[in-house]
Amino acid sequence: MDVSLIPSRLGTYILWLTLDRRTEIEVGRLGKFRFSSGVLAYVGSARGPGGLRARLARHLRVPRPLVWHIDALQTATRPIGIWFAEGKDKKECAWATALASLPGASFPALKFGASDCRCPAHLLHFPTLPDRADFVQATGEAVQEVLCNTLY
Repeated sequence: MDVSLIPSRLGTYILWLTLDRRTEIEVGRLGKFRFSSGVLAYVGSARGPGGLRARLARHLRVPRPLVWHIDALQTATRPIGIWFAEGKDKKECAWATALASLPGASFPALKFGASDCRCPAHLLHFPTLPDRADFVQATGEAVQEVLCNTLY
């Protein structure tokens, strides 16, 4: 898998996943959740060594240890794309709020990815992939996109 299209600097990202059918998944201490088919957006930040490239390579690696909430979900989903922006500021919560303002957004699992903040969750569900231009307008940021078929 080639993640060289992703910069190795700090930043914020959305990992887009598709779920083909309704599925029940155990998510650590959060418990079991029933996820509807559609598109899931997981908002995260890459603040450690290797930045965005290292964090997203870990998310895309199969198999991987089940450490974070997203690891449990990825056993039933397929990655379809990544939206990201470089920067040292922590923007996960602002991005999750911006996503929640887009048409069709819902929170399928409360506190998923957001156990350390006051957000409802950092995971959102959409019937179909939203328009990136709408998200850019909601955040006021330049957000880049990489489709997962270009990562393999």
